[in-house]
Amino acid sequence: MRNPLFAFLVLCVVLSVPLGMTAALTSVALLNFVFFYPLLMSVIWITGGVYFWLHWERHWAWDPGRSMAVIQGNPSITIVVPCYNEEEHGEETLIAALEQRYPGIEVIAVNDGSTDGTAAMLDAMAVRHPRLRVIHLAQNQGKAMALCMGVMAAHGEYIVCIDGDAVLGPDTAAYLVAPMTKHPRVGAVTGNPRVRTRSTLIGRIQVGEFSSIVGLIKRTQRLYGHVFSVSGVVTAFRHQALNHVGYWSLDMITEDIDITWTLQRYGWEIFYEPRAICWILMPETLRGLWKQRLRWAQGGAEVFLKNLHYLRHWKHRNLWPLLLEFSLSTAWAFALALTVVLWSAGQFIQLPVAFRVTAFFPPGFTGLMLAAACLLQFAVSVLIDSRYESGLLRSLYWVIWYPLVYWILCLSTTLYSFPKVTVHARRQRARWVSPDRGIKEWKKS
Repeated sequence: MRNPLFAFLVLCVVLSVPLGMTAALTSVALLNFVFFYPLLMSVIWITGGVYFWLHWERHWAWDPGRSMAVIQGNPSITIVVPCYNEEEHGEETLIAALEQRYPGIEVIAVNDGSTDGTAAMLDAMAVRHPRLRVIHLAQNQGKAMALCMGVMAAHGEYIVCIDGDAVLGPDTAAYLVAPMTKHPRVGAVTGNPRVRTRSTLIGRIQVGEFSSIVGLIKRTQRLYGHVFSVSGVVTAFRHQALNHVGYWSLDMITEDIDITWTLQRYGWEIFYEPRAICWILMPETLRGLWKQRLRWAQGGAEVFLKNLHYLRHWKHRNLWPLLLEFSLSTAWAFALALTVVLWSAGQFIQLPVAFRVTAFFPPGFTGLMLAAACLLQFAVSVLIDSRYESGLLRSLYWVIWYPLVYWILCLSTTLYSFPKVTVHARRQRARWVSPDRGIKEWKKS
């Protein structure tokens, strides 16, 4: 953020929403916002997901293992795989990329200064697979730099970017690229990540999360024209679009959110393709989950503040719904924190009536509505996504814990990251470390 004072004012505006509710409209309004905002968003996501399914998705052919999306013109495709310490999982990822059924795909693996045996593994694979090219960076430069280097070396008209531990379905590259061959203004297409680490409660909850939350959100955001973020683990880009916007920013901690907003700011559209399946590894420990979600929250705040001065202009009005959604979500986290503070203080001191929170947990009717909306959202998402992954119904039992986990994570990461990003501007290169890859992989049948 170039202007810390401006960033501070933004934070004050966000904070003023719950504070203003409490001071002027009493704590009843605060509680209504805290408990009815998630209900409203759940209704929006359910409605958007159902409409996306009825209007488009149910008409799309899906025959895994025996079909391939039709791509107009047979364009060239490059799969770029940035790797940092991927000795254990990298070979599986690259084999899946090389075995795409679409002909003529080249694969570029970028070794970003790995400290394990990744470099030797990549060189050995390059000898066995002529379509695999390897780029070695002497030092860890960060995922954004690795992606930039891979794209600049790519020959493909379309670039599919995946993580070094992600496993593509056999037709995923084709499904990702197909919309861009039909729509010249589409600059990126994001895929459908499916979790394959599910040996703990945290892992199983995330199976439902990526279906009931992530999938429905992307379907809904696509309806009003723009998405908040492509999936960094599996997204295809038009090479021309990346050249147009100048590739990824090197100082953003979440390069996927940053490139999403940059592309849309320059007028490129982004599609969501649920048939583009990619099996991913996710954290299965509280520590790993916290670090991952904190990075996501910090990255979202960085991109929000970076783009705020652009979005003041009328020509970027199509991004205002995303701006509003992020602002309300951030305000909700602060409102929930304020509710906890007022309720806790009320247990020890006598507060004025306007500031008195007599019940922290939602009242019976409100709680019943939230529970019903939650179950309906899970049911809708399972019905839609069971087309792509069998056995999702089993995750419904575990995902009932997700609202509590999600609320705590959203509250904690937002309260920690947003003030930090607002006050302390990042100017250094964003480099990565090896994440929590889970405890035990689930082998799909």
